[in-house]
Order: sequence, then structure tokens, then C-alpha cells
Amino acid sequence: MKVLVVGGGGREHALVWKIAQSPKVEKIFCAPGNAGIAQIATCVDIKAADVAGLLRFAQKEKMDLTVVGPEMPLVAGIVDQFTAAGLRIFGPTKNAAQLEGSKALSKHFMAKYNIPTAKYAAFPNAHEATDYVRAKGGPLVVKASGLAAGKGVLICQHTADALAAVNKVIVDKEFGEAGNQVVIEEFLVGQEVSVLAFTDGKTIIPMLASQDHKRAFDDDCGPNTGGMGAYAPTPLYTPELNEIVMRDILEPTVKGMAAQGWQYQGVIYAGLMLTADGPKVLEYNVRFGDPETQPVLSLLDTDLVAIMEAVIDERLDQVDIAWKQAVSVCVVMAAGGYPGKYTKGDLITGLDIGTKDVIVFHAGTAAKDGQIVTNGGRVLGVTSVGNDIPEAIAKAYNGVGKIKFKGGYCRKDIGSKAILKQ
Repeated sequence: MKVLVVGGGGREHALVWKIAQSPKVEKIFCAPGNAGIAQIATCVDIKAADVAGLLRFAQKEKMDLTVVGPEMPLVAGIVDQFTAAGLRIFGPTKNAAQLEGSKALSKHFMAKYNIPTAKYAAFPNAHEATDYVRAKGGPLVVKASGLAAGKGVLICQHTADALAAVNKVIVDKEFGEAGNQVVIEEFLVGQEVSVLAFTDGKTIIPMLASQDHKRAFDDDCGPNTGGMGAYAPTPLYTPELNEIVMRDILEPTVKGMAAQGWQYQGVIYAGLMLTADGPKVLEYNVRFGDPETQPVLSLLDTDLVAIMEAVIDERLDQVDIAWKQAVSVCVVMAAGGYPGKYTKGDLITGLDIGTKDVIVFHAGTAAKDGQIVTNGGRVLGVTSVGNDIPEAIAKAYNGVGKIKFKGGYCRKDIGSKAILKQ
């Protein structure tokens, strides 16, 4: 098989790494890829958002399977276009992808199908939004409705903060077109858990639940980011909790999408808050999470390509998915200033630490004059596998300590909530 992976971040490096282990696969291409991906796949200079360019390339090279990493091409309808051209592709259709592409739509969908989530209101202008904020008072969560690379969510403890956030989203357009509509939600209290599941539109098979760390700094301080690290499995997600999530969230979501005429195939990601009233959906993603993919796929024992083919062919019920009896921790090493302004082109040293227990997944890297340099905000995801959480944490941070680049930083507490839970 020839496989094309779309994207160029840490998630895509993990996907390429896992796909390369399949005996079905002979050749992997990645568009656009990065310096780490280039070591195990052929990188192609086509941006992930260039759906037409990707389609031309896939047709020319006669791709047997295309796997889409980021959300933007899914929301743009890459699956519909590839399918119409007779190409096999893993991911949801354009209509189904609106579950992530529009936070307002996803909230309306959850309300319609009685899926537990935070109380909310959505507004197309600042005047109505500010009136609502003043009436409700803080704390509140203010979100840009569209795609904002994980940064369009603003946690506001006070009414004044929420008013400023509304202005930032819908007046100043800090998140661009994503801020054409603003969603304002009640502030939920609890631990966050990421639940990713494979589905062919009928069968749903959850992956190991993970816990992402969204805020930039230790103890969940600082601005939201695309994710500063994750670990799996999380002890917060018990078998009893899984039964509730399947019954109240995942099954109603997939059945609701089918009822809308948008059969959902691919990966469905439910970001959950474990509240005193039970699990509630914070957001949906319509693809593998980043950085959750790195630890989750590190523990997958089953051929990923076989799973993806079963999803496309609607025979997921015939697949047994097995997981390693271990723990994986991913620590993101970010460029100084991220998620704000940061520099690119800084030399990275100490990358030769890879062992069977520690993998360095590249996110924002590039090759320059025979060396590897920074090329993004989230630069690397140092990912370990251990017998238990403390061992996996120690291995990951041991790897982090050997890698250097100017201004680089990471959180020092990835996985610590799991230790407190034990």
C-alpha cells in the first residue's frame, strides 16, 4: 500500500510512525511533513489546507489510503472530494466535520440530542454578547466559534475579563474569521479528560482515555495553547465512567449525526469535564488530538491501518483492538513566547535520545544546512512508555533534559494529576 498522511505536526509524526509499523504499507508520503517525519516518510511540499493540490498528488501517485491529521482540510471537505474521485480516505465528511468547525453548531447539536454539556449562548455581534455577560456575571468561558488552533478558548474568572474576551474575539478579531460568532458558556469545575474513539458510523470503539494539559505553564496557569503535554491511560477514566460516556455522549453523538444525514466515520474526540453532576462535553474534535495522539498510539498494539480500513468499509465490529499494559507520557517542548510570538530557525541539539521507551516526535521542526531547527510554536513531543505513571514521567523528562534549543520551555508537571489520583 501507498499511504498519504496530511499535516506536519507532532500528531502527524505519530501517525506516520504507527502507520510505518503496518505490514500492509510499502511507502508513506506526508504533506507537508517536518524534519522528523522526513526520516521515515517522503515529505511533499503541499500545505494541509491545499485540498486541490493534495487531490492532484493522490491521484497522480495512486494513493491506496489518505489519512487526514488536522481539522482544517476536514472542515474544507477533503473527504468528500477524495471519495468523489474514487480515493480511499480516513476521516469525516465536510458536514460531519462541522461538529468541530463551528462551536455554535456543536452546542446546538448537543442541545438537540440531550448530550450533557455546559449551558451556553451564541451571538453574532458584540452588543448582544456583552449584554449576556453582564446579566450572567463571571466566571464564564468565552470561545471563538470557528477554528482557532486550540487557542480560541478564554477562561474568564470575572465579568470584566469576559467582557474583554468578547471584545478580543468578535471586535478585535484576534482569532480571525473564527471570531465571526462568539459562544459564551457557564464555567464548569472538575478534571478534564480526552476520549478518542474510532467509529464507522455504527460501531464505536473508544481508545485509551488521556489527559491533555492545555494551559502554557505549571499548575494550569497561563494562556491556553494547542496542548503542552498528555498522558494515557488516565486513572480518572474508570470502566464505570466509560459506560456513562458511551451511553450518554458517544452513542447519542454518532446516532445524532446519522439522524442529521451526516454519517460519521473516522475518529470522534470528546473533550470532557468530569463535574460533580457527571461528565460533560467541553468540545468535539473530528480527528486525532494533538498531543493526545502521541501517548495513545504509543500504546496501540493493533495495526492502525487495519483499523482505518475497517472504518472506511463499515466493518469496525469485526476488529479487536488491543493495547499495551503500560503508561505513556508526552511532554511538549515549546518555543519561547508560545502561544504568543516566537522565533524560528533556532538550532536543536540532543535529539539522538530515541530508545524503544522514548520517542521524540517532531512538531515544529525543519531541516536547514544538514541540521534540525525550530519551525513552530510546539517544537517537539518527547514521548515515553513505562510500566507505571512515575516511571513514564521520569523517562520523558530524562529525555527532555538532553534536548536544547534557544528559548525552549516545557511544563514540569505533565502527568502529575495521575499520581495524585493514585
